[in-house]
Amino acid sequence: MTAATENLTEVYASIDSLVAFAERNLGLDERDADWTRNNIFALFGLDSYDVSATPAPSDEASDAEASFAYPDALIADFRAAAVAAGLFEPEEGPVYADIIMGLLSGTPSSIEDSFEEEEETDGGMEAMHWFYRYCVANNYVKKAVLDKNPRFDSHGLVVTINLAKPEFKNMKKAAAGNSVAGGYPKCTICHENEGFAGRNKRTLRTIPVTLGGEQWFWQFSPYGYFHQHGICVNMEHTPMHVDRDTFGHLLDFVDRFPGYFLGCNAALPRIGGSVLAHDHYQGGGELLPMHKAATWASFTVPEYPDATVEILDWPGTAVRVVSKNRESIVEVSDKIRLAWQQFDDAAANIASHDADGNRQSAVSPSAIITERGYEMSLIFRNNAVSEEYPEGIFHAHPEFWPIKQEPVGLIEAQGLFILPGRLVDQLGVIEDALAAGESLPESVSEFSLEWDELTAALNGSRDRDAIHAAVQDELGSVCERILGNTAVFKTKEQTRAFLANLGFNEA
Repeated sequence: MTAATENLTEVYASIDSLVAFAERNLGLDERDADWTRNNIFALFGLDSYDVSATPAPSDEASDAEASFAYPDALIADFRAAAVAAGLFEPEEGPVYADIIMGLLSGTPSSIEDSFEEEEETDGGMEAMHWFYRYCVANNYVKKAVLDKNPRFDSHGLVVTINLAKPEFKNMKKAAAGNSVAGGYPKCTICHENEGFAGRNKRTLRTIPVTLGGEQWFWQFSPYGYFHQHGICVNMEHTPMHVDRDTFGHLLDFVDRFPGYFLGCNAALPRIGGSVLAHDHYQGGGELLPMHKAATWASFTVPEYPDATVEILDWPGTAVRVVSKNRESIVEVSDKIRLAWQQFDDAAANIASHDADGNRQSAVSPSAIITERGYEMSLIFRNNAVSEEYPEGIFHAHPEFWPIKQEPVGLIEAQGLFILPGRLVDQLGVIEDALAAGESLPESVSEFSLEWDELTAALNGSRDRDAIHAAVQDELGSVCERILGNTAVFKTKEQTRAFLANLGFNEA
């Protein structure tokens, strides 16, 4: 057997393994197996397939597939064999992986039908779990990559370092990174992206969701920040906004999927979402630290005696509206929203509008269901700038930019920080220098604040474990202080006075 023949045999074997994987995990009907295999062959002009010469793929799922079926190893085998056979260059591997996994995935209509069957049989949450496993199996959700991201708890927060996410240090760069050249699709999250080759979305699948009588859809994030992270997107390409209807939309979603939370960025630049042109929410299957935060004060609402408003013990400024009554949740939340949008306090640098009359204040709501009923968290945000803070008065202050300069959006405002992947190498350099008893290396000189605090905490210790623990503690401390930067009210009395002025009574 020549080297070329051997290489092609490995290509055929790897394709057979992917087809068998799709039969087990992606709902590929065995009656369609030959047709699908031939469509893959056609991509490369392959016509020398010999069943007898190709090892039969195993029909048994691995232990890992008991909960999640990862196609990563099979895709890697195919890419290596195809490159060795000269079918494409190594850098073209991700594109061809997307093409092939798209061919192996079910059609959008078949996914919707299967989801509806799961929901009718086992309920909305079980259907969502099925859909998530499917999106992992078809390689849209890069779970094997996500599992490699460093993640730890520190200072009451969850800190992650995302090795795959690009770093956008300001809103202009973030908006540019999420834009689409040309008119189709209009943006990165339009429904027309489902299967769109131009953005390697051949494996993207969505499910329809009705919110407030309007058509929306749900999709999981390929590089999600937490368990089953996804976005709920308006079918219509319409700008983001937060109004009274938003609260009803969030409650509609958690009514159907009570194991998820759903929230919304403040819909203003510099303080959240980078895709402001298209209305969407974020959520998923993990309660974030703010959802579990304690409270330090509680208020009753005379017009809605079945509702309680709690002030969260949280570095940012946030309150929580609690009630078993949907109408009460919506009405009280909207009363707070409207009041905050018009609130001014020059002494506290809070201006509801800029000199040109543009609104600068908004809330970021987030809804969950607990044994107490509905809980609607409202984070107070303001995107004003000043000469001292041109990136935002209530933005991460410059001394913390080596750790995080990107805008603090909904997820981070709720206590799960997504730090840039560059920190892995940069913090490694710092840890090495601390262990060697050296001074701060020039290559990471911008980390002088963190260095000074680390050396003080370590007090001369060169123990590697102690150094690593101190670095994690320092990251959590910086993230906590960044949330403090975003707080519009810096004292308890300011928050208490705001709610009292609305006619709420402290319990």
